[in-house]
Amino acid sequence: MFQISWYHSAMLMLPLDGEGPLHRQTYRALRSAILEGRLLPGARLGSSRGLAKELGISRNTVLQAFEQLIAEGYAVAREGSGTFVVEALPSSPARPARAARKGPAKPIRLSALGRRIANEIPRGSATWSLPRVPVDIDFRYGEPAYHELPLDTWARLLGRRARRLSVRRLAYQPPGGAAELREALAGYLARARGVVCEPDQVLITQGSQQGIDLCARLLVDPGDSVVLEEPHYTGFSFCMAAVGANTVPISTDEEGLRVEELESVDAASLICVTPSHQFPAGGVLSLPRRFALLEWARQRGAYILEDDYDGEFRYESRPLECLQSLDPDGRVIYIGTASKVLFPALRIGWVVLPPGLVDSFRDAKAITDTGTASLEQLAFADFIAEGSGGPDASTPGNVRRCSRPSRRSSPGVPMSWEPARASMCCCASRRSLRGRSVGFVRNAGSRAWVSTRRLPSTRALRNTRSCCLAMHRWRRRTSDQESADCGRRWRPSK
Repeated sequence: MFQISWYHSAMLMLPLDGEGPLHRQTYRALRSAILEGRLLPGARLGSSRGLAKELGISRNTVLQAFEQLIAEGYAVAREGSGTFVVEALPSSPARPARAARKGPAKPIRLSALGRRIANEIPRGSATWSLPRVPVDIDFRYGEPAYHELPLDTWARLLGRRARRLSVRRLAYQPPGGAAELREALAGYLARARGVVCEPDQVLITQGSQQGIDLCARLLVDPGDSVVLEEPHYTGFSFCMAAVGANTVPISTDEEGLRVEELESVDAASLICVTPSHQFPAGGVLSLPRRFALLEWARQRGAYILEDDYDGEFRYESRPLECLQSLDPDGRVIYIGTASKVLFPALRIGWVVLPPGLVDSFRDAKAITDTGTASLEQLAFADFIAEGSGGPDASTPGNVRRCSRPSRRSSPGVPMSWEPARASMCCCASRRSLRGRSVGFVRNAGSRAWVSTRRLPSTRALRNTRSCCLAMHRWRRRTSDQESADCGRRWRPSK
């Protein structure tokens, strides 16, 4: 730890940055003052004794700094008068401009992609980092119950991998991800979600959002049609807006996407769906609709982006198998994330690709980030593998412990994903809305859906004493019903 010292006179405030020897700190501070125009050409630097006293350092330290300035041509010593800034400063590429700008600044030039991001996405809205507000019960969704995570196990596995790192592991790693994690995920996804793939088809990403972005950039051209559920996860629409796609909304109901409405869509490059637990309404895509969706994609040559963001969380029966398991034609791109199984800051997601797309996606990811952090990948592979022989052989033990419901909660601590929390949320909303709401509690996922025909103001909901509700307001295109999803914001961690 260090403290910043200041030299303050009528004409100069001089901070020392605390890095390195004191005479170098003093030299850098004086040099910056000269280059920034706070010490003008010909100005006296002051006496070495006075400067030393103000900064709390020795006079010899100040004299060393003066000597360095004189040697580099920033100052000149005059016998009997002191040390002065030179009249003509030496040229320096690092010299900042101190004078006020003349006229308006030139407009920033952005590419077509940059302009679309600036114009189509509200500034500051493309973030999943949410402010923390003290509440008795936290109904924010998209986050795990941090107090119930097996962090001791995670720390042990991460530490073990860190201690065993070889020189080979310290170099650049394959952009597609560590082989150990791809193999572990291929086995886990086959057992728990019914995914049909080989390890080479698994691409490790920086969370599922990067997978969505890769799909948009590699499969969609400007002007192409992309089908989105209505309502939908905004991470989809952000990426599609960035690439210049024309989004086509298709409504949803209790059985997920209303596939029959797709007949009005003649052509589309991509369709983005959440079939296992529709976001945010919570419907589960029925089997007939799944087959109809696959047939529609086959006929039109479209790809289906299946976002299985919380497919592991089911409370009354085994999780439903994913849409990809029913796909015989290689039209489904399956995306998942560790943000729900562990925690969002881990930034590990995965994309299971049809064989024909693997090389292109791997190269595109290499251009983007050269690869995901390998230490966390190796620890997560161990996390999946450890305890996999538990009572539910389809789901590894650590993953099962993270996704099973909890029957306890504590004041001031977020409750875990469970029907009890959803029921409490619906009850609280009915009290605050005076009986004018209807709550839907699904047997899967991490949210409850609250619907009301006369939605009160967001301010009234935020003043509810029993819980915090921030409403995702949207109006159906086919009715007057307004709906709200329980949580503090409507964009979960992806």
